[in-house]
Amino acid sequence: MPTSRMDPVTLEVVDLIGAVVSRYHEEYEHAAAHHQLTGAQAKLLGLLAVEPLPMRRIAERLKCEPSNVTGIVDRLESRGLVARRPDPADRRVKLAAATEEGRETAERLRESLDFAREPLAGLSPAERALLRDLLRRMLG
Repeated sequence: MPTSRMDPVTLEVVDLIGAVVSRYHEEYEHAAAHHQLTGAQAKLLGLLAVEPLPMRRIAERLKCEPSNVTGIVDRLESRGLVARRPDPADRRVKLAAATEEGRETAERLRESLDFAREPLAGLSPAERALLRDLLRRMLG
């Protein structure tokens, strides 16, 4: 069975993407800890700062079990960062939503992520747009 080998540029791109992802996760965890949040809590809060979501949708987006989401939401709710409320479209469904304090915390967290912002600042607007378009294309 023949083995296909990646060309050297593809191998380097794969390694560079891995390094970017690793550094992003490290900085994200550090920024989350600065706000007394775990990485999972920060990610969930970031989602809810955009829009209220049912627990099942949160679990899908975070790629975890709904029972894990319940525990994370419980902890964020106890801190006043998240509140549960009925879904206006279906009162049987509960939505988790960021409170005003939760949205402010999510914004401060986003602003503190220098790793992504600083290297991107070294690219021209056209280069950033090209990078965005290429990443979108890679993700389908």
